[in-house]
Amino acid sequence: MIYLQALIHYAMHFGVIYFFAIKFKHANFSAFKIYLIFLSTMLIDIDHLWATPIFQADRCSFGYHTFHSLYAFLIYILIYFLTKSSWLKLISFGLIFHLITDEVDCLMTMMKNSI
Repeated sequence: MIYLQALIHYAMHFGVIYFFAIKFKHANFSAFKIYLIFLSTMLIDIDHLWATPIFQADRCSFGYHTFHSLYAFLIYILIYFLTKSSWLKLISFGLIFHLITDEVDCLMTMMKNSI
């Protein structure tokens, strides 16, 4: 189960965003540039560095780390819907999808721990 969970988690972080990049292809951005923007949104994981301990296998990122909080999630959603900037819209979408991916991982961890 652990390997399947890791496979799903990283497939969402690296694979699924590629398909979104193709969908979001824009006159100003190629699919590859959009994919790089989505990949760059993983930098929000820097907030893991100021947690103690830095890594804990069964800890959910969503709701624990600063940039993975509900407030941050709501801000990312507001930016997505309120901005007219294609650049900000792509970044906020990447952040939203990052948090969704981490929440899916949390749900799988909770299911695994309840068995």
